[in-house]
Amino acid sequence: MSADRVNPPELSPPTGFSHAVVATGSRVVFLAGQTALDGDGRVVGETLPLQFERALANLLTALRAAGGTPADLARVTVYAADVADYRRNAPELGRIWHRLAGRDYPAMAVVGITRLWDEEALVELDGFAVLD
Repeated sequence: MSADRVNPPELSPPTGFSHAVVATGSRVVFLAGQTALDGDGRVVGETLPLQFERALANLLTALRAAGGTPADLARVTVYAADVADYRRNAPELGRIWHRLAGRDYPAMAVVGITRLWDEEALVELDGFAVLD
């Protein structure tokens, strides 16, 4: 995939996301929402950072299985059960993102929600990627 991150100077400087991503490729991979489920279907991790790390790892596992890499991500949506907790943990979440996905951010949004399918889940990530 070829991806150009677009961050117009008229907009607030992005931190942890890109304002726009122009992606060219031949295949689009739609990634289902991933929480901190382990291989046995149990939510693991007591804290938002631990659950975010597992959910992101699960999302990247699905992406790699489809033939993609983190650099191919064009869009990711984060659903957080507690946005204030997400904001408090943002620096640590950024370090987790860098370690697992690198420094090329997709277009992203964080959406506050009432709850997720699994009551123990604190965060869910979905998105799509464009592959060559």
